[in-house]
Amino acid sequence: MLMTIRSLFKQGTILAVILVGLVNAAESKRETDFNFGWRFILTDQGNLERPDLDDTTWREIRLPHDWSVEAAFDREKGEGATAYLPGGIGWYRKHFVVPAAAEAKLHFVCFDGVYNNAEVWINGEKLGFHPYGYTPFCYDLTPFLKKNGGENVLALKVDRSRYADSRWYPGSGIYRNVKLVTVDRLHVPVWGTYVTTPKVTPAAATAVIEIKVKNDYTQTKNVRVSTDLVDPSGRKVGQQTSNLTLSANGADSCTQQFAITSPRLWGLEHPEQYQAVTTVSTEEGVSDKYTTRFGIRSIRFDPNEAFFLNDVNLKIKGVCLHHDGGLVGAAVPAGVWRRRLAELKDAGCNAIRLSHNPASEEFLNLCDEMGFLVQEEFFDEWDNPKDKRLNKWETKVDYMTRGYGEHFQEWAERDLKAAMLRDRNHPSVFQWSIGNEIEWTYPAYAKATGFFDMDWKGNYFWSTPPNPPEVIRKLVREGDNGVHTMAGTAAKLAAWTREMDRTRPVILNSILPSASHESGVADAVDILGYSYRRVMYDYGHAHYPDKVIMGTENLPQWHEWKAILERPFISGTFLWTGIDYMGEARGGWPKKGTDSGLLDLAGFRKPAYHMLKSLWSEDPHVYLATQLMAKSPYRVDESSGMVVERKPGAWEHALWVWPKVNEHWNYAPMVETVVEVLSNCESVELLLNGHSLGTKHLADFADHIYKWAVPFESGSLVAQGVKQGQASRTGLVTSGEPVRIALTADRKALNSDGYDVVHVVAQLTDAQGNPVRVENRLIHFTVDGNARVLGVDNGAIDNVQAYQANQIMTDQGRCLLLIQAKTQAGTIHISAQAEGLTSSPLSIETK
Repeated sequence: MLMTIRSLFKQGTILAVILVGLVNAAESKRETDFNFGWRFILTDQGNLERPDLDDTTWREIRLPHDWSVEAAFDREKGEGATAYLPGGIGWYRKHFVVPAAAEAKLHFVCFDGVYNNAEVWINGEKLGFHPYGYTPFCYDLTPFLKKNGGENVLALKVDRSRYADSRWYPGSGIYRNVKLVTVDRLHVPVWGTYVTTPKVTPAAATAVIEIKVKNDYTQTKNVRVSTDLVDPSGRKVGQQTSNLTLSANGADSCTQQFAITSPRLWGLEHPEQYQAVTTVSTEEGVSDKYTTRFGIRSIRFDPNEAFFLNDVNLKIKGVCLHHDGGLVGAAVPAGVWRRRLAELKDAGCNAIRLSHNPASEEFLNLCDEMGFLVQEEFFDEWDNPKDKRLNKWETKVDYMTRGYGEHFQEWAERDLKAAMLRDRNHPSVFQWSIGNEIEWTYPAYAKATGFFDMDWKGNYFWSTPPNPPEVIRKLVREGDNGVHTMAGTAAKLAAWTREMDRTRPVILNSILPSASHESGVADAVDILGYSYRRVMYDYGHAHYPDKVIMGTENLPQWHEWKAILERPFISGTFLWTGIDYMGEARGGWPKKGTDSGLLDLAGFRKPAYHMLKSLWSEDPHVYLATQLMAKSPYRVDESSGMVVERKPGAWEHALWVWPKVNEHWNYAPMVETVVEVLSNCESVELLLNGHSLGTKHLADFADHIYKWAVPFESGSLVAQGVKQGQASRTGLVTSGEPVRIALTADRKALNSDGYDVVHVVAQLTDAQGNPVRVENRLIHFTVDGNARVLGVDNGAIDNVQAYQANQIMTDQGRCLLLIQAKTQAGTIHISAQAEGLTSSPLSIETK
């Protein structure tokens, strides 16, 4: 049979490839999950990489792992910039054996992210050092592996002793997935394919795949590279074959082109994905099989007409996200991200900015699948460091706050290209950002714009530059005389980016756009993003009409979105932020993070979420909140009877955090309250105990917030609106004393894979089942079954209880328990207790 196969191969028939694939059906898996079976210790002791070291007393863990989030919040030993959690030095070790059948193959270990300063050894031999905590890296283990069933020891030292080295909370340790890649000596390297779609129409599309093949044999190989194109339904829709002759220890590439009729396009509502399944073979048989997932879609930016996806003009409704997931820190299970992204999607969000570093491969896979556009950002620091403690003012940079800036000159090109190699086939990625708010680290830029001469909460953000463009240009270029200029570095980073990919625009997120325009920085990029500078949109378009500009950090408020809707040349925005994040703890202890998000640290919706849903979602939406008139920013205007701002225009100058409002209707009798309704309905009627308090119209509220002055009366408060003939309503009910705990879960069943998670929410309720949001209790959870408690949270930014516990004080009568499945099937039983209160039992199946 083998002779027959060889003869067919030489004839160049597809049948030969099929038969060779059958003969090699038992070939080893290319990628192996390498997260299980690790040991960990937190110590600054050295030489723990020795293969003969006894590590049986070390803690057994499964990756991903973040040791910082396991600790207690500590204002004395931590730093607010990174959430008052410690750093330190940690060691990881993994023992493994290479099967005899795979000994002749090549073996690579690939880390998706280790924070940070990672040193790696295999069997005592040092493989290398990787300082950046946000980019992937791989090592070839093959030369150092033991054969004949010998045990191998992989060891990592992770040095995060500088606990204030990032903006913002970074986590510590091997906080992303690790995989072992096992391949024949003739193979497609890790990240060895690159797919582009140069032609995309509803009728036809062209997909081009560039495939790199490496020959690590000591003899020349005649190679066939065959790729099957598989559509989203699993149907084969194309096949291409290329022949290569690879010299010993050589490598080469081939390019294959596919014509697709009636393509199923990747888009926001229907994120369809294709697969290119590449088989590498010789006359001896199949040596490698490599699958590339990609989407067929087109993107285009225009300085006058803004953004087009698949030739459809649309606005980017984006949010900025840091990479932490609340109680899990930086080691975020996919299920946690899925829940959070689904909430943002429901609000109408269609884009994510990865601020300010590359995210995990797993996160991008979710964005591909769920239909989000992604701006991938490479760096928060360039040539000069940032002061993480006193953000923006650059008062000082000490040992503890020095981060990646120390390694930038040596490592920037490698890290940028590694991230792009991993991520350039993701259809979700539509912009490459080379940096975030870099200008203030170059003193000439701030001086030229008067940035440091103005009040952070005052004039700068709400006015155009005090100096005309020619003066800014002169001041910047006179002062920009350091060893490394910002314009020169921007040009270098943009060139590296375009070397790897020319299908997506290069963007820089700018806090001082006038200086970036006049210094030459903007010339290096395709798009200049304006952070908190909506007042400069017209200025920028008038002075630099050929440059694409857009908002890249804006506030979750109506006037920010209104400025974009009114300007067809602005593509959209990324709001600060989609979700509250740990670190940048403004206001001091006990605040451990920044509460500027649409969702809180536990993933619960906040009032700002509803504002954006009322702006971004087409479906009618009504949200109701209340507050005491005396504590509100409002008053009743005597002449009109309308509720108005005490300081007119204050909303337009507000920064980051939404004012506190209450999602309850519990006050003292007859006390004056303000009832606020966030809605996209043209009109809303408010009813108290069935009696109408009047119908109001959205057009009458410049801040897009309906408002009523209402003396409190116990009972039911209902808001009902109409949008284009469709009705929507919501309400609040005066609650009684809490009598029980209601448990709800976002999943009914889990996969017993060691990864899957379920979010369990506990809410205090009264005798009628109404949520009680004006009282809090210490809730204790009991979990029985094959599950791991990842932690608890109540979402409050000032909750500094350790996350890893089974009890917590509620906030607004509510808290969250996060549970992860183990690897055995069965039933998980969950219950909750508080003083005088119990819950009904909740059961989750694992299978």
